[in-house]
Amino acid sequence: MPTEVIIYSKDYCPYCVKAKQLFDRLQQPYTEIDLGKNPDLVLDVVQKSGGRKTVPQIFINGQHIGGCDDLYALHAAGGLETLLKC
Repeated sequence: MPTEVIIYSKDYCPYCVKAKQLFDRLQQPYTEIDLGKNPDLVLDVVQKSGGRKTVPQIFINGQHIGGCDDLYALHAAGGLETLLKC
């Protein structure tokens, strides 16, 4: 089963760009959902993320990873590749 990565973002967000760049470098496909274009999904993302209202909010196989800093910390600790290979 392929790994599902979903990034909730907004088009003017530099942290969203940085998160997507990491996935691009790792050659990991992802689905981007722009909350600026889909404002009806904001409440859903806030609930799924445990109340976080910032972007990006990143999910891998349904597991909430967090934002850009959380993603890079996970990568630095060697945990990101493990999640992407499952």
